[in-house]
Amino acid sequence: MITSHMNGYVQEASGQAVSYRERAVDCPGQESSLVKSPQCSAHMERIQLYQEEMRKRREEDSKGKHDIDPNASLRLKKLSQNLKVGIDNPTFNGKEKVTKDTTCPEPVVELEELFQVLKWVQSCLHDAQSQQDVELIMQLLAKEEFRNAYTIYSAVSQQMSRVSPSSPLTSQAQDLCQEVWRIVQSSQQKEGLELSVLLTNPHLQALMQAHDSVAGQEMAEENMTQYLGETVKLVRLEKAKDTPLGATVRNDVESVVVSRVVKGGAAERSGLLSEGDEILEINGIPIRGKHINEVHDLLQEMHGTLTFLLIPSSQIKPAPHRQTVMHVRAYFDYDPSDDPFVPCRELGLSFQKGDILHVISQDDPNWWQAYRDGDEDNQPLAGLIPGKSFQQQRESLKKTVTDKSQEQQGNKSLSKHRLNLLDYDDILTYEEMSLYHQPANRKRPIALIGPANSGHDELRRRLLSTEPDKFAVAVPHTTRNPRIHERNGREYHFVSRSAFETDLAAGKFIESGEYEKNLYGTSTDSVRHIINSARICLLCLHTRSLRVLRSSNLKPYVIFIAPPSQERLRTLLAAEGKTPKLEELKEVIEKAHEMELNYSHFFDATIVNMDPDQAFLELLRLIDKLDTEPQWVPTSWLC
Repeated sequence: MITSHMNGYVQEASGQAVSYRERAVDCPGQESSLVKSPQCSAHMERIQLYQEEMRKRREEDSKGKHDIDPNASLRLKKLSQNLKVGIDNPTFNGKEKVTKDTTCPEPVVELEELFQVLKWVQSCLHDAQSQQDVELIMQLLAKEEFRNAYTIYSAVSQQMSRVSPSSPLTSQAQDLCQEVWRIVQSSQQKEGLELSVLLTNPHLQALMQAHDSVAGQEMAEENMTQYLGETVKLVRLEKAKDTPLGATVRNDVESVVVSRVVKGGAAERSGLLSEGDEILEINGIPIRGKHINEVHDLLQEMHGTLTFLLIPSSQIKPAPHRQTVMHVRAYFDYDPSDDPFVPCRELGLSFQKGDILHVISQDDPNWWQAYRDGDEDNQPLAGLIPGKSFQQQRESLKKTVTDKSQEQQGNKSLSKHRLNLLDYDDILTYEEMSLYHQPANRKRPIALIGPANSGHDELRRRLLSTEPDKFAVAVPHTTRNPRIHERNGREYHFVSRSAFETDLAAGKFIESGEYEKNLYGTSTDSVRHIINSARICLLCLHTRSLRVLRSSNLKPYVIFIAPPSQERLRTLLAAEGKTPKLEELKEVIEKAHEMELNYSHFFDATIVNMDPDQAFLELLRLIDKLDTEPQWVPTSWLC
């Protein structure tokens, strides 16, 4: 039996993984069989004693509290039972208090005292200039505008010096307002109608939303304590219905351990749960000895305040691999449901070749956390994608095993090729991208790619004929002699063979070839000349030239012109007076598939040429979009 040990998994030769390491605690997923817990150790007994003591304390704390009639809802009852108090708003004090505050004798007394001190200082001064300066200050203190300003300052200072509540009472003020509104909307009393209007006011609703956002962070608490030589941690988090906790757990013998904290969840925002923390209790419910599926089901139904009793992780947390967001383009398709090595299938993020992914965490080098571009609002938690090195390793291993199998079957010529596959840089995974908006005076060249008879050359000619001032082609180089009507630099750049070969060796040609013993080629300098003239350079290239074009600093925009179905292609070619054979039509379709398979990671856009007019309009739309919208380009182009 062949087994592969990768990232904590054992996979049999049949391709089925033995088990999953982690489980997202509040994401739906498949159930697994429960594991049996071994006998408790002396360490576990001490923990259980501590848990029992904590329960007794909670019972004692609950004694003596007054029962309150809920009247309307359990949430209102729970809130009314909270013994925390806030501060009074002086705006709503009685009239007598308001009259007293508007008189404000304290600031007036302070100013009078300061005025008397200044008069005494003035009498002690002997030079006229100093006495004049003091006189100016006294005149300022006597002005009514200054006294009013000082009164306001004193009142604000007094309010700011008051002690604020240590923590908010709730982080669900929005839900509370909705419940109160539902209660009072049927009221016929004046106060009820007024309160109903107030609760539906957009400004108040925005205020409650801001309150809950801040309170959700303030209500996260963490307390450390010692019991029988063990350090335990009490953590309180606020979990809303629409916000997942964002953590995965794993079983470590009888323990339930936090395995991963996922970006975007309540756990990550609070910063109080750490990888490696052992969970002993959740809201008073013992967790040790439970299977991760049981923990998942338990937390799936819990909302509001969650209180965790934890044994903190003893491992030293490594420094984050990278803090900044990295944007990448995927060069392979990925489906987590088909990946036996994904540590948590529920959190796996599927994507297709060409998708832009926003990688927000590389703390685990094997499994990055990312969002798919455009899905950030619909995806509350970051998803797991294979890290670049991990994906390269297993793709290299997969290709090596495949080639070795073929070699054993008699194809020994693949042995040398198999060794070359071990070069990880040749395995396409991700490319780091950045947004780029082309300058108005430096247009990106447009490269049209496609098999013969796909229509890409016809589209280029149509662009040149309709807008000759906007589009142009690069003047090619050749080693043949000029004809009578030809002029150097207009139809061709005529150069010697030695000069051509020197530039070719220096990498100055995007593509080149030989025809009737003469060399022809398109140079990067010719393309750059068009760009510098503020026009758009149009190129029709072979796919093998794309790697050279992208390695230049020309920043090309590559559009693949794909042929339609075989029957539709026959109809289009017949309209042009062509009568291709069936084999020729099949060859065009097969060549297009081959191009997409091997070079689609170089394509910025694809146009299926079903109708020449529609394809032309779509081509114009894509070109115009370069002026109005920033585009993703390799970060290496901007360095």
